[in-house]
Amino acid sequence: MIETLRELQQQRGGVFAGRPVPLSFANDDQALAAVRQGCALFDRSHWGLVQIGGADRLRFLHNQTTNTFNQRQPGQGCDTVFLTATARTLDLVTVYVTETTLLGLTSPEQDQPLMAWMDRYIFPADRVSLTNLTSSLLAFTLVGPGSEAVLLNLGVQALDPSRFGDHHLVTIGGEAGRLAVGTGLGLEGYTLLIPAAIAALVWAQLQQAGAIPAGEQVWEQLRIEQGRPSPGAELGENYNPLEAGLWQTICFDKGCYIGQETIARLNTYRGVRQQLWGLELSQPVPTGTAITLAGETLGVLTSLVATPQGYRGLGYVRTKAGGAGLVVSLGTASARVVDCPFLARGYLESKAAPTTPPDRRPGSPVPID
Repeated sequence: MIETLRELQQQRGGVFAGRPVPLSFANDDQALAAVRQGCALFDRSHWGLVQIGGADRLRFLHNQTTNTFNQRQPGQGCDTVFLTATARTLDLVTVYVTETTLLGLTSPEQDQPLMAWMDRYIFPADRVSLTNLTSSLLAFTLVGPGSEAVLLNLGVQALDPSRFGDHHLVTIGGEAGRLAVGTGLGLEGYTLLIPAAIAALVWAQLQQAGAIPAGEQVWEQLRIEQGRPSPGAELGENYNPLEAGLWQTICFDKGCYIGQETIARLNTYRGVRQQLWGLELSQPVPTGTAITLAGETLGVLTSLVATPQGYRGLGYVRTKAGGAGLVVSLGTASARVVDCPFLARGYLESKAAPTTPPDRRPGSPVPID
């Protein structure tokens, strides 16, 4: 089971440092090169996996979250956001529609909170069931242009990489698993959902097929460089999904869902007062440090990581202050505001904005001025 996977990862150089998955395999430079030129293998078994069953499952999730589900077919998937009634963010979740259930891949440690949140909205007449599969069905993610070749080396047929969220059943390690398009990072690659019983076998086979193991240090660097918001940092009671750059997860014409009135009002009246941006810093400062310009507070630093190219961070910046190219201060550090590939800005984006990459395919188009 999972213990066998951990033993194998330790044998392959995995350093855990008290974490549920390896922090590093002492190969961060090699893993980053694989992301860009080959295939890196990430263990996401600490991410949550929630199953929503019952005849009303599509309607239920449609009414619970920001994206649309009523018309989605088995084999499709998308990102969606769980919100409070005042449109504050709980989590960004990737949902896969199967023939009989919905599978939601949550952020780490968000499975039980989301289960409890959804359970509050299940009424006696609703034909909806919730099951936590986190310990029995694990996620591995392949990132990089060589991901398809790794799968083919194992006799696994990959899907069209441009169709984010599409998925199908595959045979790997002698048992059935599920292969999905997308990495959760806006980078090319695939995610595998596999039974915990064969996790160690599949991990070994993926390495033998050419995947380079990568730890949490590399994932966190990529997350911050790409701009994927995370609970406890960029997602939480202080932020809504428009501020968090998650416009691609929102369907603006589907009708009511939890938090919909606030989202509609912000969109209609262009009321997004702050936005999530990338930051290139001159030196490290603690997260929570105020972002200032000429002595005026514009926002706050939410994440920071050291990279071979320097210190990179994420932070919220007041919309009226400007965006990419703005030079700001964070305590003793200076920083340049930069855009991130994962983030979408709806009406706030210029007409010259780059084409939405596959891992950010919108659930519903947002008008661009």
